[in-house]
Amino acid sequence: MNLPSYPQISPTATGQRLRCLCLAAGYTVRDLQIYCRLNNPQSVYKWFSGSTLPTIDNFYALSILLGVSINDIIVSTNDDVVFYLIIFNHLI
Repeated sequence: MNLPSYPQISPTATGQRLRCLCLAAGYTVRDLQIYCRLNNPQSVYKWFSGSTLPTIDNFYALSILLGVSINDIIVSTNDDVVFYLIIFNHLI
């Protein structure tokens, strides 16, 4: 049986995508902290930097807040090049 390669999440690219989606929607770090019922904003900063990822509950909540699917937030290691090209072209 030929199985596809195991998908892996790129934390850094996922954090950058999440940050871009939040900025585009006009949400601040404080907004996300309140919405996700976090004790402090440090968790959101860690998500944006890719040092940690949101829990599945927070991924789901963020997808509802941003009006996208969870898959639209997550970047796989195979998607990194495409994501960076999109961001690079957006900045030009």
